[in-house]
Amino acid sequence: MKWITEEDLRAIYNEKPFTSYESEPGAKLTPGARQFLQDRQINVFADGTAMHVGDGVVAGRTPGSGTPDLLKNKQLAAAIKSTDALFLLTACDLMETDPAASQEVMQLGQNFDDIKAMGNEVRVEPVSCPVCSGINADNYSTDLGECFDITSFHMQTPKGKQILLLHRLRCALYEFQVTLMETHCTNKAITQRVNQIINRLNQMICNAFGGDGCPRK
Repeated sequence: MKWITEEDLRAIYNEKPFTSYESEPGAKLTPGARQFLQDRQINVFADGTAMHVGDGVVAGRTPGSGTPDLLKNKQLAAAIKSTDALFLLTACDLMETDPAASQEVMQLGQNFDDIKAMGNEVRVEPVSCPVCSGINADNYSTDLGECFDITSFHMQTPKGKQILLLHRLRCALYEFQVTLMETHCTNKAITQRVNQIINRLNQMICNAFGGDGCPRK
């Protein structure tokens, strides 16, 4: 039996870093070699079975087939959890200065959390759609972009902190949209729901800023 040592792996890794390792037939990893792979979260393939060293064995997968999907699922789940936390933090920050806005952010957070059920094709309640001169039922589910750019000027307005908190949350949802693309999520309902939440945040930012009418006119 051939044993693969940490020194063997380190020499290969130093020559050319790798993200997956397929052992030779009949070869075994020493404890040090396995720890080397675990420390670097490198996927291991042995005897036709895919194994992510940080998560245990995923049975019945051929090398190179199951692990990418596993990582995409974990990436998407982590992005949902992180964004969920930011909804709660934003609602908490708004609670003292604007309880109504805090409550609405909490509701939008619940709307966002519904994405987990939508991924399983479960029907959920739609996001509320207040109509304004620039956003209506016909375009609410599409990517409309921002009503206006947020700058240091808005920080100095009476509701500057509220605007920045809502903008930060909106930016996190932009990043989540990128994650959807990276993980090849093609669920149209989820994409539309994220657009709806972003567009509602657009309206809330506009309302907090005030000004003379809707900038989308």
